[in-house]
Amino acid sequence: MSEQEIKVPDLGGADEVEVIEILVSKGDSVEEEDPILTVESDKASVELPSPGAGKIVKITVKVGDKVKEGDVVGIMEASGDAAGSDEADGSDDDADDDKEDSKETSGGQSDDKESDDKKSKGKDADDKKSEDKSAAQSKSSGGKKSGGSRTETIKVPALDGFDNVPVIEINVSEGDEVGVDDPLVTVESDKATMEIPSPYAGKIGKILVSEGDKISEGKELAEMTITDGDGDDGQDDSDDGKDDAEADQAPAKSGSQDKKAASEGDAKESAPEPASSTYEPPTPGAKVHAGPAVRKLAREFGADLARIKGSGPKSRVLKDDVQAYVKGQLQQTQQGSTVAGGGGSGIPGVKLPDFSQFGDIDREAMSRIMFATANNMHRSWLNVPHVTQFEDADITDMEAFRKAQKAAGEKRGVKMTPLPFLLKACATALAELPQFNVSLDMERKEVIRKKFIHIGIAVDTPNGLMVPVIRDVDKKGLWELAAESAELAQKARDKQLKPAEMQGSCFTITSLGGIGGTAFTPIVNTPEVAILGVSKSAMKPVWDGEDFQPRLILPLSLSYDHRAVNGADAARFTAVLSQLLGDIRSLLL
Repeated sequence: MSEQEIKVPDLGGADEVEVIEILVSKGDSVEEEDPILTVESDKASVELPSPGAGKIVKITVKVGDKVKEGDVVGIMEASGDAAGSDEADGSDDDADDDKEDSKETSGGQSDDKESDDKKSKGKDADDKKSEDKSAAQSKSSGGKKSGGSRTETIKVPALDGFDNVPVIEINVSEGDEVGVDDPLVTVESDKATMEIPSPYAGKIGKILVSEGDKISEGKELAEMTITDGDGDDGQDDSDDGKDDAEADQAPAKSGSQDKKAASEGDAKESAPEPASSTYEPPTPGAKVHAGPAVRKLAREFGADLARIKGSGPKSRVLKDDVQAYVKGQLQQTQQGSTVAGGGGSGIPGVKLPDFSQFGDIDREAMSRIMFATANNMHRSWLNVPHVTQFEDADITDMEAFRKAQKAAGEKRGVKMTPLPFLLKACATALAELPQFNVSLDMERKEVIRKKFIHIGIAVDTPNGLMVPVIRDVDKKGLWELAAESAELAQKARDKQLKPAEMQGSCFTITSLGGIGGTAFTPIVNTPEVAILGVSKSAMKPVWDGEDFQPRLILPLSLSYDHRAVNGADAARFTAVLSQLLGDIRSLLL
């Protein structure tokens, strides 16, 4: 036996990749093509195979290291067959001849037959490696220029945090000529519709999705023929190589690992299957095959990957598997049921009667926005101990000043509403009382203090409630806030908000002043710790020390998370708001 270096093979054009998982340990016996470690490129996770059969002597890399083609990642003690197969063709022939001569002198016919079998197997293995190498080279050259054009597969780009969104419109047809950034398909998230643009100019060959399909980042959308000189050859060839490299690592394990996988599969199948089809009873010591993005998603949901049945190659856990598992657990919890081996939330579900027995009814599906809003409100109400502080603000002088700006607003093309004053007053109050500009991390028992002031504004739209976010409110003037709030509100009504325009809020303002009411209790938009509700202003008599004066009074309702904010601070916050709105000159101080 001889020691052999384990080197990183051709990565299909990728430069450096990160080691994300070590699959073997010192002393382990492996077969040829058994996975040694898992690396992650920009587009895929790939298992690097063993170059032969033998025993692992040393692993020279660790999780997090960057490696490239040709780097040594370990040393193995190769078996006789493995060592022989790694020799050059000429050396193999000489070695085989020597072995045959030796066996002929011993007169062992059975040994001659065994030698012939080994030679045949070795030659077959060499031929197979040569074919695989040629195929890989052919694959890596795919997508490059050929006869002045090339074919590219268009994939879904990053969706700004959204995943598994439905296609609601196909904007092109097969044979269409499109330019760079022309819309290919339109998708709809919980909050907005988005067009996915073409990264190249060329001719649409084949549409790979249909209306109603749910797509995520990396999903193939269409095939396109690109004329010579369009696009970025290097980048796309790299992507193709990465995808091919992942496909090349797909062969199943052989030998003892096949038996181990079969025994694990038998153990899992013999266990009783719970109500959720994605639930998998944990197998002690079993490894979970999942990429970094899937592991991150599972951590965000608090899901145990060991309990999720993978639907990918080699039972690899995919994002869809995690989402289906979490959805199943939520449904069971909301129905008051318990998961096998765990408990529910303790809140029984509400069983609806058959309303048709009382009269005619109609049923219609909840919109995506309505369903998302209902879930968010329910989660916030259950997790946040709400308290509401009420206050009145005298906005008589503020309204007089606002109305006096009508002519200036017409020149600017901007309408000055009370909202910019509320935004500016809240930003000042948040800076003065920073305990309202925090979020709580209960798992780590930490308070996250924010050094920025972004404020969300709740917008009532025909499709439901949406909350765009105005950033750095403390650094902007009234006219700028008026223009930006009007623009975001219109985008919300048109369902054109981008995900980034609805994220990062520190505090929320929700106003019912245009509709009516004297006070209400808004629900905190967690992970924020406070929200300001604004009701309809009204003229009321106010005693000035000598007489009653008619003053325009604006009711304010501040709901807050009592875990982060105490009652005294809430009273101070509303008092500051009342003072600032009562004398807008104080906003300049």
